[in-house]
Amino acid sequence: MKKTYVALCAILTVMAPATLTAQEVTLRLSHWVPPTISPATKGINPWAESVMEASDGRIQIDIYPAQQLGRAPDHYDMAKDGIVDLSYVNPGYTAGRFPIYALTEVPFMADDSVKGAMAIHEWYAANGAEQEMGDVKVCFVHPHAPGALHTQVDVTSPDGVSGKNVRPAHATMARFVSLLGGGPVQVPAPEVREALSKGAAEAVTFPWGSMYDFNLTEEVPVHLDMPFYLSAQVLIMNLDSYNSLSDENKAVIDDHCTPEWSGKVAQGWYDDDMAAKEKLMADENQTFNTPTEEEVAAWREAAAPLIDEWKAAVADRGHDADAILEAYKAKLVEMGADY
Repeated sequence: MKKTYVALCAILTVMAPATLTAQEVTLRLSHWVPPTISPATKGINPWAESVMEASDGRIQIDIYPAQQLGRAPDHYDMAKDGIVDLSYVNPGYTAGRFPIYALTEVPFMADDSVKGAMAIHEWYAANGAEQEMGDVKVCFVHPHAPGALHTQVDVTSPDGVSGKNVRPAHATMARFVSLLGGGPVQVPAPEVREALSKGAAEAVTFPWGSMYDFNLTEEVPVHLDMPFYLSAQVLIMNLDSYNSLSDENKAVIDDHCTPEWSGKVAQGWYDDDMAAKEKLMADENQTFNTPTEEEVAAWREAAAPLIDEWKAAVADRGHDADAILEAYKAKLVEMGADY
């Protein structure tokens, strides 16, 4: 009996460290994207699958898409407050809350979403994440390919926006529409088609794939073919959820919260956007307009006040706006993502 007891103790002693480190946990991930479209299928889902695989199944991620657990603008607070463990956030849906990050929304700055994702991740980690999103863990940055202006009639220069109601991608684009004399109609992405079909909006700034994702090809069949803007979503994690993980599981999460992973998740969305653009260009019912050099210059000039407004908003929070702006421009150039 004594020998059996000693042997059993030895077995338990050997097994104890493995038991302590092999923590199993289930995380709830919420997003507002329909489950079948590319931001989910080519970005969020593969990331979650990789986390589960890399943890040898210790980490299970249950995904709740399409605003099942809350409206799109609420997703930052849902993760911050622990309603969910992980959430997919468009910072531009909450105007004024993340003034440093809003620089990524200024049009005509980036022309590559994959390199841009890595650039934004590195820049924000060094220049604003702790100040603005320090109450969550930022996992990855997820922009679409540079989006375009999609309209019902030809618009190739800034004055064409005047008098039109436009659904903007985010708060900065809403301000741009206002500067151009248009009326911003601010609704989350899943509600855009309804706004267009009811006549509440006549144009939209959207990525190319969204023309098919949200069935908009008949609503806005005219497209301005230039890298108009980025909307860079972020995946964030509740800090208590992260801190409660074992060191082994934290390491898995850390390995998936990197600029490289931002590039990986952006690549799938980029590929789908470019495929959608080619499909649109092959559709005789769609019209593509390429602005002239003079028109591009006019668009850039029209957007210049947005930089001044951004600087003022960031300076009001006590930050060095000029240094942050130069760091962003430098990182885009370094990564080959500047426009």
